[in-house]
Amino acid sequence: MKILLIEDDHETSAHIVYALKGEGHDVTVCHDGQEGLSAARAGGHDALIVDRMLPSLDGLSLVKQLRADGNRIPVLFLTTMSGLNDRVEGLKGGGDDYLVKPFAFPELLARVDVIARRGAQDSEPVRLRAADLEMDLIRRTVHRAGKPIELQAQEFRLLEYLMRNMGRVVTRTMLLENVWDLHFDPRTNIVETHMSRLRGKVDRGHGGELIHTVRGAGYTLRAD
Repeated sequence: MKILLIEDDHETSAHIVYALKGEGHDVTVCHDGQEGLSAARAGGHDALIVDRMLPSLDGLSLVKQLRADGNRIPVLFLTTMSGLNDRVEGLKGGGDDYLVKPFAFPELLARVDVIARRGAQDSEPVRLRAADLEMDLIRRTVHRAGKPIELQAQEFRLLEYLMRNMGRVVTRTMLLENVWDLHFDPRTNIVETHMSRLRGKVDRGHGGELIHTVRGAGYTLRAD
């Protein structure tokens, strides 16, 4: 995947490039907002990672200009601006995701992977499948091995997010933001509780686990 990183801190950008290249990505770096905008407009990238505080042109204005051009390239904001209003402003301004510094590199890699995959989807699927598990997004039904599974609304959203990101690790923060629309940590076990209930319905008694805990990272739905 070709990624354009727009980050003015040279040390931070060097660490990010090292991590991304270690995963096989091709990375181009710009240290200036105006330079980054020109590079993004030139095309040839699958995703952008953009700092919000940049010289010559701030990251939010950069992304707003791209969206005004009709450019829908996936964008991950990476910034020290951690307030709830900052997050909302970034997402409403055209960002697809928002990660606050300091960050864990596994989460950065996971978020880039998710937004790039989302951007590559040509059309919205009607059904999602993982092994013998099938979700019908129109009828809002779930079956495993042909047997119906009754899910509450939030359990359905949680499973849908896991299935859309099958094989990828999703973190607790990603689930809070994308399933519960919470851009802060409520300091409860809401994710763990719902995940336990979902696993009880999807996995137990069906001859094999699809939902897995990745210790220290998050969860993944994987069809082994």
